[in-house]
Amino acid sequence: MKLVVGLGNPGPEYAETRHNAGFRIVERVAQRHGIALRRERHLGARLGVGSVRGLRVGLLEPQGFMNRSGGAVAAALAQIPLADLGADLLVVYDDLDLPFGRLRIRPGGGAGGHRGLADIQGRLGRSDFPRLRFGIGRPPPGVDPADHVLTPFAGEEVTQLAALVDAAADAVETVLADGVGAAMARFNPDGGK
Repeated sequence: MKLVVGLGNPGPEYAETRHNAGFRIVERVAQRHGIALRRERHLGARLGVGSVRGLRVGLLEPQGFMNRSGGAVAAALAQIPLADLGADLLVVYDDLDLPFGRLRIRPGGGAGGHRGLADIQGRLGRSDFPRLRFGIGRPPPGVDPADHVLTPFAGEEVTQLAALVDAAADAVETVLADGVGAAMARFNPDGGK
């Protein structure tokens, strides 16, 4: 079993924001593979389980706010034990420090200032699990990054977003089926570094 966690904020007021890139990507994977995401109150998340490239996969969207994502992930892992957390968990989230649409896959590491990922690491007591970062770009001068992440994509970004989310869903599927190394080599701009 594998578990893919997309990070975002719950509710319609946040649905189109940059901070919900993780939700968008997980929802695209769910759509492609006919996996229904259902509210699981005991987890504090939306969860769907199905098959992706012949693998049994859980897709999870924590429904607490971003900074409290770890509780839902810990609860899901108690219900869906993974054989190897370092290989079978993938967290997907937005990144201010990557240009819009750029993907970066890593096998582990620090949170890089992302509070949702930091909360997951704190709750699990480890950081050696794969992650896929989706670039949302830095805010314009004078705009607070905290405000920027809660704004919708705009202008030219909107026209490119669907194709970029599709590419990110491809990256998720590659991590699941072929492993982190293969996905890094294919999707990271520096060929896997």
